[in-house]
Amino acid sequence: MLVEKNLIEFIDEVKSSNPTPGGGSVSALVGGIGGALTNMVGNLTIGNKVYDQVPENVKEKMEANFKEIENSVEKLVKIIDEDSTAFDGVMKAFKLPKNTDEEKKARSQAIQEGYKEALEVPLRCAKECLNLLELQEVFATHGNVNAITDVGVGTLLAYSGLEGALFNVTINLKSIKDETFRKEIEDTVNTLLTKGKATKEELLKVVYERLG
Repeated sequence: MLVEKNLIEFIDEVKSSNPTPGGGSVSALVGGIGGALTNMVGNLTIGNKVYDQVPENVKEKMEANFKEIENSVEKLVKIIDEDSTAFDGVMKAFKLPKNTDEEKKARSQAIQEGYKEALEVPLRCAKECLNLLELQEVFATHGNVNAITDVGVGTLLAYSGLEGALFNVTINLKSIKDETFRKEIEDTVNTLLTKGKATKEELLKVVYERLG
């Protein structure tokens, strides 16, 4: 499993001539690290002296978001390996026989289903990264100011994970003939990207203000 490799081994795998791990797995990794950095800020805030200055209702939100970020990070870690096998269905479908009209039809349908399955994993990755971005606001605004740059880096990584994952969704979508399905996913991609960019900019604005 990719997640069981040490950092140097993982980087060596990425830079090799093997098609996996590729951008999808790396997007899940950087998104997960972004979430982990945000939780580090939580650990440097919750229960420390600076926490006494945080309003009670904000404390509840911060602690709830902390736990939710942990769950998102766990999901993204799993996606690192899932993404490396997401395209397997397409490759298997291309190897199906195509000697008769029936075989050609079955092969074509299998290829189409394979592409739909292949984009499901990076789509989940993008959604989790957006979830992370939306959970980071309370840490940007009320987290330990001495760790505000870590919120900033966490924001950049979570957004990179989101947009990187959407690259994979988009390229797989180009091979799908089902127009209704394509339109639905295209709309989802645009929504995720728009929300992600807006949330990233809002968070970075807070980070720079607190750095100021």
